[in-house]
Amino acid sequence: MNDADVSKQIQQMVRFIRQEAEEKANEITVPSEEEFNIEKLQLVEAEKRKIKQEYERKQKQVEVRKKIEYSMQLNASRIKVLQAQDDEVNSMKEAASKDLLSFHNHPAYKNLLKDLIVQSLIRLKEPAVLLCCREDDLYLVQSVLELVELEYAMKALVQKPEIIIDEQVCLPPAPTQHQAHGPFCSGGVVLASSDGKIVCENTLDAKLDVVFQKKLPEVSSHMPIRKLLFGQVAA
Repeated sequence: MNDADVSKQIQQMVRFIRQEAEEKANEITVPSEEEFNIEKLQLVEAEKRKIKQEYERKQKQVEVRKKIEYSMQLNASRIKVLQAQDDEVNSMKEAASKDLLSFHNHPAYKNLLKDLIVQSLIRLKEPAVLLCCREDDLYLVQSVLELVELEYAMKALVQKPEIIIDEQVCLPPAPTQHQAHGPFCSGGVVLASSDGKIVCENTLDAKLDVVFQKKLPEVSSHMPIRKLLFGQVAA
């Protein structure tokens, strides 16, 4: 075998070895690439899920904050509305209270006193009562007593009650510039049972307080004062 044949045989052996090496390399590379691609895809998907979860968490936080802010603003608005309504009602009460101060000069005040006394007697249903009024109203009360007794007897279907007017202890007078912050009474009466255990306060101021505290459910238009002024208040 000459040198040319030897060289040719060596080259063939080299190509064979190179081909086997390439095949072995391919056998190693292809699975590795597939495994790498699978692992890379898994990592990418895992990161996507993390990003999505983080986004959803932050979105929920934003929604919660929005709901809290909306609720706070809504409550603040309701408080403002209720405060405005209370201010308006209190303003009306103050105006009505000022009007009551001069009502004792009205011609209808005498008849009102009579009705208040009769109403008190019907509530007490006592055979003997003690009546207190303002000192300025003593003469008016005394002038209507006979009518009071007759009307009460007709309505209650009982005998005339014994009405004792307390002329020593009277209700306070209306406020003046000199006594603007002391006890005062715009008019009306206070009746008590003879033993003092049952008291019926039927003054104009007490009547006004009852109306504005909603203890009386209706006014003349058959609607509560707040509903009459502002309509149905949202819950």
